[in-house]
Amino acid sequence: MKKLAVVATHPVQYHVPWLVRLGERDIHVKVFYTWEQSKNGIVFDSGFGKSIQWDIPLLEGYDHEFVTNTSRWPGLHHFKGLVNPDLISKIEEWGAEGVLVIGWNYHSHLRCMRHFHGKIPVYFRGDSVLLHEKPGPKKWARRLFLTWVYRHIDYALYVGRNNKAYFIRHGMKPSQLIFSPQAIDIDRFSQPNTFYTQGAQQRKAELGIPSNHLTVLFAGKMQPVKNPFYMAELARACQDLPVHFILVGDGKLKRYVEQRCQGMPNVTFMDFQNQRTMPIIYRMGDVYIMPSVSETWGMGINEAMACERPVIATDRVGCAADLVLEGITGITIERDDLKKSVAFIREMCGDRQRLEEMGHAARALIQLFSFTQVIDSIALAMKSAKKYRLRHVHRSDRKQDKAQIA
Repeated sequence: MKKLAVVATHPVQYHVPWLVRLGERDIHVKVFYTWEQSKNGIVFDSGFGKSIQWDIPLLEGYDHEFVTNTSRWPGLHHFKGLVNPDLISKIEEWGAEGVLVIGWNYHSHLRCMRHFHGKIPVYFRGDSVLLHEKPGPKKWARRLFLTWVYRHIDYALYVGRNNKAYFIRHGMKPSQLIFSPQAIDIDRFSQPNTFYTQGAQQRKAELGIPSNHLTVLFAGKMQPVKNPFYMAELARACQDLPVHFILVGDGKLKRYVEQRCQGMPNVTFMDFQNQRTMPIIYRMGDVYIMPSVSETWGMGINEAMACERPVIATDRVGCAADLVLEGITGITIERDDLKKSVAFIREMCGDRQRLEEMGHAARALIQLFSFTQVIDSIALAMKSAKKYRLRHVHRSDRKQDKAQIA
């Protein structure tokens, strides 16, 4: 059984299921968590503006260890927030035959990549994109730096088209890139569908939302990057339609968005909802919307599609290129484009059959973005790295032979 060390900041609900299932591929995984301060399961989320503890198990079914973090200001908000002097020695003592680093932008993670490069295969997973680059000297300086960073990895597991373009732009060869989709627990969100649907109908009734109204759902952090004020403007533009808007989440902008929506009976606000209730929440909306001005991927779209909901997403959302098939699973809009969103919502109000068909298409497409594909990609990367190493050794041997003959 091959031993793969995984370096990650803290337990994440989108990673744990595939970490558990890697054992099915004869891969022994041990996860080294570098944000030691998160080991009690409670983390402060600046986007929501509160401490969060997920209500699903995140530390069961796989080998893991929280490595001592000696940072003076621990956290994920800056490069020196994760400083783990024992990380490398712990990975070596465990006997790792390969290391997968999730995210480079912390002191310990980058140090780990540099140390193991050339010793054992180094794999990398991240979801960065080029969509949000700003022109100027800083952009080119950052590109040079990132090109240097990615020289320390053998294979990158790219999550989608925009992420692939990002890796290629920073010097990685197509032969070093393996598709490893951003995935969710599709079964957990899709089943039992009847139970979740009944729960959603009951909640809407309790909130006084008319049963014959089309509902548009926003679920996320109320912060500038998520563009929640767009929802207030969209709701205002749709006041003549049988449409209700449900805004779910917390954050520093929430009270300002609520003020913007005062006197608008077609808007309902809900507080942050934990993981176990989200399959019901997504079904409260007939359409899911993500108006973000910057989003490397957008996991909420995966979750909504698993619940058979078509989506509206801006072209600044990284996953739109992969998941939002125009007119089939939803629509993509330019930032702050109200006209196209209103036209789509108006059309869906009058064509519920097409709305249902788009939901089915969304559910079908998201099946291709599953944990099985993630596991396959890691197994392929490990197999490819073995072949790459053998070729490298053979070339080195030939060079030595030629040198001795000369």
